[in-house]
Amino acid sequence: MDFVDLKTQQLRLKPKLESRIQAVLAHGQYIMGPEVFELEAQLADYAGVHQAIGCASGTDALLLALMAFNLRPGEAIFTSPFTFVATAEVISLLGAVPIFVDIDPRTFNMDPDKLELAIRALNSNDASIHPLPKFFSPNSELRTPGLIPKGIIPVDLFGVPADYDRINAIARKHGLYVIEDAAQSFGAEYQGRKAGALSDIACTSFFPAKPLGAYGDGGMCFTRDEHLAEVMRSIRIHGQGLDKYENVRIGINGRLDSLQAAVLLAKFEIFPEEIEGRQQVAASYNELLRPLSAGGALFLPQIPPGVKSAWAQYSVLARDSKARQDLIQKLKAASIPTAVYYPIPLHLQTAFSFLGYREGDFPVSEDCAGRIFSLPMHPYLKPEDQERIAKIFKE
Repeated sequence: MDFVDLKTQQLRLKPKLESRIQAVLAHGQYIMGPEVFELEAQLADYAGVHQAIGCASGTDALLLALMAFNLRPGEAIFTSPFTFVATAEVISLLGAVPIFVDIDPRTFNMDPDKLELAIRALNSNDASIHPLPKFFSPNSELRTPGLIPKGIIPVDLFGVPADYDRINAIARKHGLYVIEDAAQSFGAEYQGRKAGALSDIACTSFFPAKPLGAYGDGGMCFTRDEHLAEVMRSIRIHGQGLDKYENVRIGINGRLDSLQAAVLLAKFEIFPEEIEGRQQVAASYNELLRPLSAGGALFLPQIPPGVKSAWAQYSVLARDSKARQDLIQKLKAASIPTAVYYPIPLHLQTAFSFLGYREGDFPVSEDCAGRIFSLPMHPYLKPEDQERIAKIFKE
């Protein structure tokens, strides 16, 4: 059993994939070829925005977005500690400071109530309201006054959009921008809108295991703002101006390869169908595992009203860390793969130790990190395989 089955998908799409790839080989425009612009147009239309900017990875997408907003040292971005490192990594790469905000235990996404507290704490420089980086707290000799809040990066974890109505309202109240980390949620919906259209800029990833994945790295930014789009297009090619050798700003080499765009164009033809397939697989899991949930042995994913998940992962919570390890071992013995996303919250990662956060600062993230694990999830998962998984749980 595969955790993510790319082989079946490839067999299904093989003629279209080969045709698309051969077209790139024939025209020879391997960097920023016509497939890139065709993909941007199709995905922008799907997401319901005016502008899409293809780039080299989901990490580059986040970096492009922050650079378009001119994020600088001495500024702060609020984000989740329960996510892949890239979300906060790009903030630090630009010399700014990530301010972590704990999650809602039902959705694993940023808790808007705690976001409001974090903003208040930073504005008043009062870590008693909400945990702040230690070297910005009143009792630290390393305190640097005047840290300026600039933006928020909610994360749509496992394919479930964050609570954007509340987060966007908080952002407007405090004069902040919002960047949607939609690396796992492309294809999801929130209150009738598609992921990618829920904030000032949205960023997604085309890593092969994502709901819409390439055969290598790739990413894309989405926005309705034409000025931000033009800035990001410039940044992705070394800050290019009107000419190849005119550089009007500092940029990066963040281009999307034509071959990856070609693969994505072939895959996108069946993407809506695959999203529906993921809904069916998730519904089957819910039905099979509900008895364990009722007994408190397993806590199943919860999707808020008005939200449609892209089901990038099907993640459950065990009763405790020991129960998780026992369940993972039993599944492994039956050749059923699992994964843990994410075992160490970012505030406890060595890379962010300079912020001075401590264990206990974000208890919900820490609790989930000790209990969470993910089951095989893809649109080609067979009902009999899901029944095997459920049987092992019940035994």
